[in-house]
Amino acid sequence: MLSEVLLVSAPGKVILHGEHAVVHGKVALAVALNLRTFLQLEPHSNGKVGLNLPNIGVKRVWDVARLQVLDTSFLGQGDVTAPTPEQVEKLKEVACFPEDCAVTERLAVLAFLYLYLSICRKQRWTEQDLELINKWAFQGERVIHGNPSGVDNAVSTWGGALRYQQGKISPLKRPPALQILLTNTKVPRSTKALVAGVRTRLIKFPEIVAPVLTSIDAISLECERVLGEMAAAPAPEQYLVLEELIDMNQHHLNALGVGHASLDQLCRVTMARGLHSKLTGAGGGGCGITLLKPGLERPEVEATKQALTGCGFDCWETSVGAPGVSVHSAASLDGPVRQALGGL
Repeated sequence: MLSEVLLVSAPGKVILHGEHAVVHGKVALAVALNLRTFLQLEPHSNGKVGLNLPNIGVKRVWDVARLQVLDTSFLGQGDVTAPTPEQVEKLKEVACFPEDCAVTERLAVLAFLYLYLSICRKQRWTEQDLELINKWAFQGERVIHGNPSGVDNAVSTWGGALRYQQGKISPLKRPPALQILLTNTKVPRSTKALVAGVRTRLIKFPEIVAPVLTSIDAISLECERVLGEMAAAPAPEQYLVLEELIDMNQHHLNALGVGHASLDQLCRVTMARGLHSKLTGAGGGGCGITLLKPGLERPEVEATKQALTGCGFDCWETSVGAPGVSVHSAASLDGPVRQALGGL
């Protein structure tokens, strides 16, 4: 039973290289971001359990007794279990969604209820048990995405950088803390539809698309090699190689049909300032990353950020290779984070 406030966080993640090609058995490189999601758990004695997700406007409260009415025997006998469609339907009953509830809110609430009922009723774990955290995070991903790769939860659990290929995940040793801009074009897209589009193009033009996927795989492997060199003996010319790889991969992704006018605009804005960008993730809008070389003058970075926000995008300056799941004390947090968490 939780006796005091517990505050934990986990990093976000981006794909450096390997988007879409990874679906077809190629290598993908993923890195943790120094942009974190915080979770505050606070015990109450009022017989209620509350969920507050301010970033997506979710604030819900349930009676604990109402949740106990739900038959949770289907959630297993202590093992980390995947939700079935029948289990999700039962969770929808107890969630009592209003008719105008957005899809993002529904999925977030269902993932919370599944993990809350499963972990609180069936598991004993500590914050140090990263393997267990990763397994449960993966089940939350399955509630939301159906059939995820496991990359997102692994990077957020362990942090740093990892290599993913055909279900096998391995960490990269001592990845360099590359400085980047993360830009959200705010153009919505369907990952499922984009993945299906690449598959259709591969079937239609196998002799054209298969070599593109192979080339993306080679880019991932070359990037992995360069990152290893940078960890051992960093040199300025290594950034030039990373920039070339970014440019080539972006062109390949456009050839696969997952680009977007907003991403082209992002690349043009940054290239005009001598910076190199590519989409990260599914494409079709969404987010892009821009590599910031060491020694870049502060005014140049700020001017680039202003130019991107002037396009209607959201832009954050951050770095990759962040630590994974962490436990915090209130004193360790900066002012904006404490304010966002309710002044803890």
